[in-house]
Amino acid sequence: MPRLTITLSDERYQALKEAATKSRKSLVTVIDESLDFYGIKTGRSAAELVAQARKRAILSEDEALELAIQEVNSYRKQV
Repeated sequence: MPRLTITLSDERYQALKEAATKSRKSLVTVIDESLDFYGIKTGRSAAELVAQARKRAILSEDEALELAIQEVNSYRKQV
């Protein structure tokens, strides 16, 4: 497994340690889960997720695109 060195502020490091302690997880686990939460994935992982979603999709590609456009337009009207 590759290793990574990062520099955090004292406050950020303390918050990370507290979060790990409260959740009874290691610092590595908390960081790894945070990366997952923010969608940080390899290109291959992302492609696998898209392939799985396409297998389960009930809409055609055109229908899905139309729905996406409607949702974006609806959101823009709210903002």
